[in-house]
Amino acid sequence: MDFPKLRIARAYEAVQQALEEAILSGALPPGEPLPTETELAEKFGVTRHTVREGMRALEQSGLVKRDAGRRLHVTRPKHDALATQSSRALLMQQVSFGEIWEVAMQLELLAMDLLEGQVDDALVGKLQVNVDAMAVALDAGEPIAALDVEFHALLAHATQNRVLLMSREPVSLLFYPSLDRLFTHPRTRDRSPRRILEAHRAIVTALAGGDLGVAKLWMQRHMADFRRGYEHAGLPLDAPIGGG
Repeated sequence: MDFPKLRIARAYEAVQQALEEAILSGALPPGEPLPTETELAEKFGVTRHTVREGMRALEQSGLVKRDAGRRLHVTRPKHDALATQSSRALLMQQVSFGEIWEVAMQLELLAMDLLEGQVDDALVGKLQVNVDAMAVALDAGEPIAALDVEFHALLAHATQNRVLLMSREPVSLLFYPSLDRLFTHPRTRDRSPRRILEAHRAIVTALAGGDLGVAKLWMQRHMADFRRGYEHAGLPLDAPIGGG
């Protein structure tokens, strides 16, 4: 029987892991200063150099940061930092547009479900401003990808669900740049932007009328239409998302 080779963790990695576990468990809460290098070296039974390497790796993860006095404190990583790291990991796995679309569809529908009790005049007003700006941009021949991203982000933030936000951001970073492919492809550049505007308008109208069911149905149609546009343009669904 063949056994895989064992990977023995380096000492600094063990230090990093122990500190991460303390932070994630709440033993070291946000704002709490980390013990000094000397204190940690004594606790872990390693050299200060090993502790320093472990703390440097921990700092790169975004779980700690240095204050003005150069002391490391526990901090909560920002959504965008986590999203960037996760997106890079997805790119390294060479995930396809089809895989990203499948997850994006479910996340957008989940957002609609989580909007129950969260829709108010302020949200509808923000969405309407976005839709109006998209209409103006289309008439002027200007790009609308950023406005489309903003529209979906407004809905997600309105749910006030941090897990949804942190789940969708890395997917969004990879999914929505694909809009540019549709907006520049000869087969879809004229129709796709207008269909997006139509769907967004219908979603806002439904939300303004208090009909989340219809809004969710339009979101489902909207996301499905995006995939159909990709297929109509002849773009490969199974090609790596970062393949150009």
